[in-house]
Amino acid sequence: MSTSDRRVREVFIELSDTLVADFDIIEFLDRLTARCTELLDVAACGILLVDHHGALNLVAASSEQARLIELVQLQNLEGPCLDAFKAGAPVHHADLGDGRSPWPRFAEAAVDGGYLSVQALPMRLRDTTLGAVNLFSREPGPLSEETVVLGQALADAATIGILHQRALAHQEIVTEQLQNALNSRILIEQAKGFLSHSMSIAPDQAFSALRTYARSTNRRLTDVAADVVHGRLTLPTPTTD
Repeated sequence: MSTSDRRVREVFIELSDTLVADFDIIEFLDRLTARCTELLDVAACGILLVDHHGALNLVAASSEQARLIELVQLQNLEGPCLDAFKAGAPVHHADLGDGRSPWPRFAEAAVDGGYLSVQALPMRLRDTTLGAVNLFSREPGPLSEETVVLGQALADAATIGILHQRALAHQEIVTEQLQNALNSRILIEQAKGFLSHSMSIAPDQAFSALRTYARSTNRRLTDVAADVVHGRLTLPTPTTD
């Protein structure tokens, strides 16, 4: 495997650049397949990712032939990526044409496509496994230990990048929800103050009036408060015992 240290560093920096506003996971994984074939000196690469139902899906492939073979793997529920994903560990078969592959239909499709060996690497960080990467070679024989280590490092870097992006997106959602909650509370306090002043009632009574009206009309409390504040709604003065 002949790759310069500089190029390897450049690729790892490229794979770490996921915390951007216009992050596109498909483009990111397409780049990963291209970098794997470049740095690892393999013929093709395919990537499967798990969805929210727990099923693996094809998300990227470096060639049309590799894409078709990955689809055979998914359609028949057999193949190295599925095993690597389930085990969370690398899986390989050095000679797909030897008739001893544990995935006969996958092996047949791979050999027909001109690929004679395969190495699958899990996309895993601690207890979280996102999917797996398939590396195809046109010659039989295992990949070198150095190549497997670099390939796993690339898969790990991509996994960390994707998880960071998901965490960022989740944080943005949480932040937005918090801001919406704060905005809602401000509206409700404004409506309470308006009603308390205009009706000469206590703030607790004003809030009770808002809540009673919202429940009786099946509306959100925040929406009722906004209508009161902006003069679109006049509530009846609450009765007192």
